[in-house]
Formats: sequence, C-alpha cells, structure tokens
Amino acid sequence: MRKKKTPTLSSPLIIVIALLSSILPSCKDNLHQDRKQVVLYCSVDQAIAEPIIAEFEKQTGIKVLARFDTEAGKTVGLVQRIRAEASRPMADVFWSSEIFYTIRLAREGLLAPYSSDKTKSWPAGFADPNGRWYGFALRARVIAYNTKRVSANDAPRTLEDVLESKWKGRLVMARPEFGTTGGDVASWFAHYGVDRAREILLALKANKIRLVEGNSTAVKRVATGQADICCTDTDDVYAAQRNRWPVAMNYLDQAGDGPLVIPNTAAVIKGAAHVEEAKELMDFLLSEQLEEMLVRSDSHNCPIHPSLAERFKSYAIPQPLRVDYEAVADQLPTAIQTAREILR
Repeated sequence: MRKKKTPTLSSPLIIVIALLSSILPSCKDNLHQDRKQVVLYCSVDQAIAEPIIAEFEKQTGIKVLARFDTEAGKTVGLVQRIRAEASRPMADVFWSSEIFYTIRLAREGLLAPYSSDKTKSWPAGFADPNGRWYGFALRARVIAYNTKRVSANDAPRTLEDVLESKWKGRLVMARPEFGTTGGDVASWFAHYGVDRAREILLALKANKIRLVEGNSTAVKRVATGQADICCTDTDDVYAAQRNRWPVAMNYLDQAGDGPLVIPNTAAVIKGAAHVEEAKELMDFLLSEQLEEMLVRSDSHNCPIHPSLAERFKSYAIPQPLRVDYEAVADQLPTAIQTAREILR
C-alpha cells in the first residue's frame, strides 16, 4: 500500500504567511493607537461616574481612560497626583466631586482656561473668572440620623444643635483631611470667623465626636446603630435610603443662614496631551444631559441648569449658605490643621 504524502507549503506561500503575521499585529496596534482617547481623573463615586463615562464614549467614540480615588482619600489623592505630575501631566480632565481643591489647583497654575458655547452664560458663582473650572450638579452638607434611635422632632437641624451636650458620644464625622468634610470645616472659618470656628471644634471634641474614614462610613455607622447622628453629604443619605437603611437627614444649617452647598467641578489640566478630546469631554460634563443623569442617579445631585431645576424640584436645596468659595478655599489648610490638632 502506498503511503500518502503529507501536504507541504511552498516557499512563496510560507513567505506570504510570515509577512502577514508580522503586519497584522502592527495594524492592530496602530488601530488601537489611532483611536481617540482622553485621560480623566475623577473623584466622583465610581459606580455613579461609570455609566456617564460609558454614555460619553458611546456618543463620541472617544475612549476614556479613567482613574478614580478611594473613599478614604477622596479627592485629595488625585489632587496630589496632579501636583506630582505637573511637569509632565498624565491627566487631561479633572472631574471633582467638590470645589475647594479645584480652586487651589487653579491658583497653583495647574489648570488651563477653557471656554465654549456652553460656558458663555455659566452662573458666575459656579465659574472661575478666568475659565479654569466650572461648577455644576450640587450636593449639600446634612445631618443624618438613625430614625429608630432619634425622632424627627429631636433630630438636630443646625450646627449649633449638634454641639448640645445631649449628643455627647453619639456623633461621628469623616476625617476633615479628605473629601467634603474639610471644605465643610473650612466654611465654618469663612462664615463664623476663626475664633468661633475653633470654639465649634472644641465643642465637638467635648462631645466626644468620633472620626471615621469617609462620609459613607459615617452614614453606615449611623444606620447600624454605632452612632445616632453624623455630618455628611446628601448623596450618602440618598444611597442609604436606597438600601432601606433607617436613615433620614436635615440640612446642616449654619446659624440659620443655610447649609453649605458643594458643586462638582470640571477642569482641563494644563499641558493636557489630548486637547481636542478634553474639550469634548468638558462640554459633555457641562451639559444638561450630564446633570440629568446625575439627578436621576443614586446621588440625586441638584442641577443648576434652570430647566432641570424646575423639573426636579424635589432635590432642590433650600436656602443655601451664601458663601464665597474662594474664601473657603483660602481657609482650607488652616481649617484642616486646626481640626487635626483639636479633634485628634
């Protein structure tokens, strides 16, 4: 019986296959490199931000390379990273969940001016005079309380109420070195003055306030009965209520003048590598669509676009504190250092 010959490839065919094998991966790499992309540093909760980023990618075809912050190091970690990378920026856009560190980055010359059709009529109180940042999608500082342990009538409604001795040992708050708590404490220095702000911190110390890692942790302590009240943000309470935790809130009124309102901010990093893509992302972040996505999300941020504010009145923040955000940013280092010394 004759043995069948094993088929063999001719030399020319082998050469063609080898060439294709070397060319195809490089084509794939080039296609990947040619795809438009933008690097985003984002301190908004990842679960809230990711669907929004996905929608931007879907609409524009631009790939977003996002880096998020941890709950314990909220905002500050990314701010320090932007500072460390100043000579060779890695980020193109900074989307922050607060405003005070954004202001300080602008003052340090790390943010670039930006303007577009969307920014022409931006409310002055929520825009840097030089166009280096824009504010939108508001949260407010609140007092959260456990509804099984504190009645609605007894729950504190002002910062002064929190200082009453009956709350001794029953209060928690996020560490002021990170996140919005630092801005809140700094607003006391701006609103009440340095002396009164120190008195407030000393009264909190006397009330045996406990410091925890982040606002969401503070709310969880309240929900589980490890504390009765805490100072936090609206979005953390909305998240707790979504989980059916026994938590309600009153706005953290400062001496009858209203609660501190904290906007998200968006800014282009000075020296950004992907300038055109950064502009597209900025316009998306400042759009009505973005604010509607946020107000419909679990964070329920209060929109600043008038048409949306009218439609979502249930998330309006009553009588916001009239405060100069620049003045609060001025007080931030002093406030954090003083709180650290008193509350440690």
